[in-house]
Order: sequence, then C-alpha cells, then structure tokens
Amino acid sequence: MNQNDPSQFDAAKSDVQRKTLEQRDQIDELARLRHSCAHILATAVLRLWPDAQLDIGPWTDEGFYYDFDLQHRFTPDDFPKIEEEMRKITKENQVFEKSIKTRDEARAHFEAKGQRFKLERLADIPEGEAISFFQNGEFVDLCAGPHVMRTGNVKPGAIKLLRVASAYFRGNEKNPQLQRLYGTAFKTKDDLENWIKLQEEAKKRDHRRIGAEMGLFAFDSDYVGPGLALWLPKGGVLVEELERLAKETEFQAGYVRVRTPHLAKEKMYKTSGHLPYYAESMFPPMELAEDGAPAATEAAPAGAPPRHVERYYLKAMNCPHHHRIFAAEPRSYRDLPLRLAEYGTCYRYEQSGELFGLMRVRSMNMNDAHIYCTAEQFAEEFRAVNEMYLKYFRIFGLDRYQMRFSTHDPSRLGQKFVNEPELWKKTEDMVRQVLIESGINYIEVPNEAAFYGPKIDVQVWSAIGREFTIATNQVDFAVPARFGLTYRDRDNTEKTPLCIHRAPLGTHERFIGFLIEHYAGNFPLWLAPEQVRVLTIGEEQPLLDYAKGIVQELRSQFVRVEGDFGSNPIKAKIADAEKARVHTMLVIGLRDLEAGVVSVRLHSKGPQGARPKAEAIAGIVSDIRERR
Repeated sequence: MNQNDPSQFDAAKSDVQRKTLEQRDQIDELARLRHSCAHILATAVLRLWPDAQLDIGPWTDEGFYYDFDLQHRFTPDDFPKIEEEMRKITKENQVFEKSIKTRDEARAHFEAKGQRFKLERLADIPEGEAISFFQNGEFVDLCAGPHVMRTGNVKPGAIKLLRVASAYFRGNEKNPQLQRLYGTAFKTKDDLENWIKLQEEAKKRDHRRIGAEMGLFAFDSDYVGPGLALWLPKGGVLVEELERLAKETEFQAGYVRVRTPHLAKEKMYKTSGHLPYYAESMFPPMELAEDGAPAATEAAPAGAPPRHVERYYLKAMNCPHHHRIFAAEPRSYRDLPLRLAEYGTCYRYEQSGELFGLMRVRSMNMNDAHIYCTAEQFAEEFRAVNEMYLKYFRIFGLDRYQMRFSTHDPSRLGQKFVNEPELWKKTEDMVRQVLIESGINYIEVPNEAAFYGPKIDVQVWSAIGREFTIATNQVDFAVPARFGLTYRDRDNTEKTPLCIHRAPLGTHERFIGFLIEHYAGNFPLWLAPEQVRVLTIGEEQPLLDYAKGIVQELRSQFVRVEGDFGSNPIKAKIADAEKARVHTMLVIGLRDLEAGVVSVRLHSKGPQGARPKAEAIAGIVSDIRERR
C-alpha cells in the first residue's frame, strides 16, 4: 500500500460522475488511450481471475483505474503478472468494436454473465441515449467510448500499474467495498519513464515530509481532530508573510478589510442555497435553545412554554457573511465597486479518505474577497483581479499557468444554471474579452459554470511540472438577489449588484502545501522561516560581540535571524544550517572581524564571497522588502 497517496487512507466515498457524450467527444488522444487501457486491464484480470465482478473503468488525469469485486485480494505482488497479460493483449492487436443494444438486450447480457454491478450502471444511462458496448477480443463492456482503434495502439512498454485501493460501489459506505486497480499509460515508453522520474522527484518534495523536517505544521488526530492543521512557529511565519503580501496588495487595489464570525444561523445558508445542497460538506449543526443553552433532547414539562431552538453551522464559506455586511448599510452607486476582503476561516467536513496533508483539510484560512459592482464596472474589476493573479505568479516564479473558463449551456437554463440568459451572455462575453485582452493563457470549458455564473479555475504548475488548482474566480448574479442586496442607482431606482468571488492565494493550507513542493522547502529569502543564521569560527569574546551585534542589527530591521556561536566546527554549523534550509549564512571569523566584513553563504549555492558588514545587511533587508 502506498502511504504517500491519499486514496490509500480510506475507501473511496465519492462516485465518479458519468461523462456526457459531448464531453467524451472532446477528450484528447492520451485520454482515449488510457480509457482503452482500462478495458485492457479488465480483460487481463478476467483472464487471470474469471470470477471477477466488474464495475467501472474510466480514464483519469493520472491514467486510469478499474473497480473489481473478487475473493482474491490484490497486492502489488500481482502487478507483474497482470502487466504481462496486458502486454500480451496489446500484442494481439485486438480491434475495439462498438455495438448498440436495446436496454432489454443489455440487461439480458449482464444477467447471463452474473455481472450485478453492470446491471445497476445500466440504469444510469438516460432514456433515449443509445446503449453502446465495446468489445476487444473476448471482453465485452458497457461503454460509451471513445477508444483507440486497436489494442496494438498501446505500446506494451508504456503501461504501468500503480497501486490498489478500496472503493465503495457508487461511493456509498452502505454498498459493497470493491478493489480499485490504478494504472497509467503514455504514448511512448520514454514518456512513461520521464513520468516515473517526475513522481520520484515529487516524493522528495512531498509537502508532508518536508513540513515535518522543517517543523512547519502538525496534525493531532487524537486531541484536535483529523484534517485540522496546527501551524508551528516556522509555519506560522509562512502564514504571516502570505497575509502581509495579500493585505498590502489588496490595500493598494482599493479593498477594505472585514471580519466575520466562524458560525451562523441555518437561515443564512438556506438563503444562500448552500443548504440543503451542500449539507454533506458542512459540519453537523449545533442546536441552541433561545436562551443560549444547549437544546434539551427530552420533551418540555407539561405546561412549560415551548422553547425556540436555533440551528447554527460552522461556516463553510465566507460569501454569505460578506453579503450580510453589504446589506448592513444603505448602498448607493457611489459606493460601488465595494471590495470586501478577509482571510476568513472556513470549515468543511471532508471525508476521512479524502484528507491529504495540507491539500485537503477540514479547517482552512481563505484569501477571500467579494467585489460588488455594477454591470458597467464588471469588466474593469475582473481585469484587475486577473492582474493581481499575474503579480502573484511573478512573485512566486510561476511561469506556467492556465485559466479554465467554464461557461453555461443555454439549453439547461433554469435547471443546472440560473435562468438569466442575457446576464449569462453579457458576463461570459466580458470575461472572454478580458482574458483575450490581458493575454492570459486560458481554455474554455462548456457546461461547467457554477449555478449562478461563469467561473475560472486557476491551474498552476510547480517547478517540476506538477499541476495544481490553487483558486477559483466566480461571477455571481443570482445569490445577491436571494439576500435582497440592492444599491440606489443614478436614476434613483433599486438595483442588484453583480458579485465577483475571488481568492487569488486560495487557502493558506493548500497554497503553502503547493509552495513547499514548488520550492522543495528552499524558500526565497523574504518567505524563508529562518532568513539568516550568523555562524562564528571560534569563541573569542570580541568575535562573539561582533556576531551578536550583527544579529541585533538584523533583528532591528525585522529580519528573522538566529546565531550559532557554539564550539562546534564551522563545517558542522554549516551542515546544520543547510539541513534546516536557512536561506543565508553569515560566516564570521577573526579575520572578518578585523576587516569589518562577513562571508556570505547561500543555502545549496555555497560561498558568495566576503562583503562589508553594512553592505551585506543592506542587501538582505532590500531583498526582503522587494520580496526576492
């Protein structure tokens, strides 16, 4: 079992969403190949274990998987023989042949084979949609495709099984627990080998391992609870620096800061629409009697007045609170745009099997803001948000990024999307135009907008090419109306503002997890938990006084500096500082004291030469202020 993968920690508790025929038509060549490999995997497993029950086998961003139910328990020891059988099937060059069956024919087919999970999946296919099967060799599967032409299109040396995990049928804990075999495939053997090397480098950069080594954060499931991060002092530095960056940037952009409580009444989330639809992702409610005491579970005594009970929820999102701040005062068009910003703490009840270090947690601090504006102001506000993203990308050295612009499907207005056709067209056109004019790398994804407006998911790639989603921007022209938010316009009429939800730095937890892996813990000077360490060669009192004076001078400039003035050899001191990933080391011996200089050494880069003390300190302070 691979303990580095979150899918190993618990059985999967979410069912895969069936892709539409339109989405299937749009998938790329690699996804087709990987989908075909899922069928090749099922073919191989049935040859080796003919009694296996089959569920589903989709492609994924990583590769593919297939879910099985059988008495034999898969282990990595089984992988070589399964892979060998898969390679045989590719060499047989079997054709992927599509056929159509009626619903009765499909049901009879699976009943004859005793495939009970397939019978249930058959019911997922909408009435009127063709029920298609794909056959390669002896294997026939319920499948809408698409596939490559032949199994021979898959290179035998470009397939690899990755791991085995548990998965509840349909993601429901009450259903049977299946075995999920994960694999990956590429167009060439070289592509696979390069991917394997990338995974090995990713393990070295795993934010959980580096976080423990550097003392950045901890989890305490016994006392605090799963998915609730504790920021240790050095991790607290990262949090503070990111907040300082956000607050400075937002102040310059005209945002005002607000603060909101960590919980609210049930009425708030029913109004916003998060209840009941988002209830499974929220912590259970607290029931409080009118006087504030916990609600009694037993019936009230005869003749006693009924007690009014209120339900409170820990907040899973900041936007409803911000909407109430907007509503707290009368608003005029002169007040807009109003940009409310908060590093707000949110709580989401992620399933235990989905928790993964800092990347999936139950408590998170979000770089949140909501911009209330008129339709005429929208384009400029949205442009400014994008410019803020680009500024952050430059600061963190993120050269590769992409924005996924999700739009609506006009045929589903009033069902999946709020029924405002003119606003949909207007806002989507404006978003598209801003993205084009800003020269931002983006792709357009139809039919994936939020219920209340178009959205943009921000994808970035780390230094080793790993893809992360760090934030989402959303346009909202529905929820403000639910809360009755209005402003008085120039013509003295009441109008509802548009709202832009934005969080460029995402949550502390996820963004810091990303930065740890991006930098491999080797943070730039401005962000490093320990920016400078002064190392002495010798213990003479004048030397110690000189070194301590440098520490004091740096601290007066708010530089995070420590001193190592002990008796250890200088090589040992340097090794300790390197291990702790201290960004800058100032090495001082008696000759440095006499010359009034310091010998500068950078983590992982070695000696940088001697510099006058004042020049070295000024350079450090300047680099920190400029966030270098």
